[in-house]
Amino acid sequence: MLTIPVLGRFRKVLSSLFSNNPRTERDRLFGVGRTTIMTISSIKTLDAKVSAQTLLCGESSRMRAVRSLVTQVAHRNASVLVTGPSGSGKERVAQAIHAESDRSKGPFVAINCGAIPRDLLESELFGHEKGAFTGAHATRIGRFEEAHGGTLFLDEIGDMPHDMQVKLLRVLEERVIERVGGRTRIPVNVRIVSATHRDLEAAILDGRFREDLYYRLAVFPVELPPLAERTGDLPILMDHFLTTLGDRRGSVRFAPDGIARLANHNWPGNLRELRNLVERAVILHPGETIGANEVSRLLSRTPTTTAVELRSMAITAPAAPTATTSLLGAGIIDLRNVLAEIEGRYINEAIERSGGVIAEAARILGLRRTTLIEKMRRYAA
Repeated sequence: MLTIPVLGRFRKVLSSLFSNNPRTERDRLFGVGRTTIMTISSIKTLDAKVSAQTLLCGESSRMRAVRSLVTQVAHRNASVLVTGPSGSGKERVAQAIHAESDRSKGPFVAINCGAIPRDLLESELFGHEKGAFTGAHATRIGRFEEAHGGTLFLDEIGDMPHDMQVKLLRVLEERVIERVGGRTRIPVNVRIVSATHRDLEAAILDGRFREDLYYRLAVFPVELPPLAERTGDLPILMDHFLTTLGDRRGSVRFAPDGIARLANHNWPGNLRELRNLVERAVILHPGETIGANEVSRLLSRTPTTTAVELRSMAITAPAAPTATTSLLGAGIIDLRNVLAEIEGRYINEAIERSGGVIAEAARILGLRRTTLIEKMRRYAA
C-alpha cells in the first residue's frame, strides 16, 4: 500500500492518502494532494476575508458605507487615515483593510504614537543600533522594519510630537529609514494606515500638525461614526461580543426592553464601552435574561464603581501584619484561607487598576481571562 502524507505549514501532517496500486495511482494521488493543499490555502484566505468583514459588523447605512470604502481601498497601496471618536473601532478598520489587501500574508504591526514617550518614539518606529544611547546593548529593529511587506498602523497619529512628524514625512516620501545611531539607509515596503480621534485640520491651523504630513497620510480618508449614531447595530454588535467573549452557548440574553434601554444611551465610550458592558453582564448575570432595569444598573456603573462592584465578588483581605504582630497569632490558622485572602487582595487591586476591564486585570495578574472570572465567581459563591 502506498501512503502519501499531505503536509501543511512547517511540514505538519494534515492527512494521508492511501492506494493499493502505487504505480498507477501515484500521480493521481499526488495531484489530489496538491489540490487538497490548495483548497486548505483557499479556505484560510477566505476565512481571513470573512473575518475582515466581521471586524466591521453592523447593517446600518453608515457601516455599510465604511465596509464599501474598505473594499475599494484594500487592494490599493494608498495611505489611509481613519478618523472617529475614541473606542469607535479605528484599529478594526485598519485590520480589515490589511486582511482584504494583497499584503494580508504579511505582518500587521500597530503602534500607539500617543502612548510612547517622545524620547523613545523614534527608536520604536525606526529601531536603533547597538550603543546608540544608554541602555542600547544590542541592535533592535523598529516597527517599520517589523511591518516590511505588510501594514503599519499608526494609532493616535494626532498626538505625535512635531519633530517626529518631520522624520515620519521624510520616511513616507523616500521609503527608507535610518535606525537611531546608524547611517545605513534601509528600504522599507509598508502600507500606512493611521488613525486619530482629533480634528487634524484644526490642529494644522493651530500649528500642532504638519499640513504636508496630513496630505501624505489622508490619501484615502475613512470616517467612523460614533455608536450613538448607529444604535440599530446594537443587537449584531452584542452578539459579536458575546461570541468573542466565549459566551457561545447564549447563556446571557438581552430582552427587547433591555436593548431599547441600550439604544437610548449616548455611548461616550462607543464600542469599547459596549464590549465592557457585555463582559460585565456575562460575569454578573450568567444564564439570565437581562431587562431594562438590569441594563440601567449596568449603565450606571462608572469605571470606578464598576471596579468596586466587581471587586466585591472577591473577598475582603485582612490588614497586613505590622512588624510587631505575629503572622500566626495565638491560635491555629487555616493556611488555605490565608492564601485565598492574599489572592483576593491581588485580584482586588488588579481590577481597580484596570478600571473594571477583566481582560486587562487578567493581563496584570498573568492569568487567562477565563481563569480570573472563575476565581471571582468562586469567591462570590
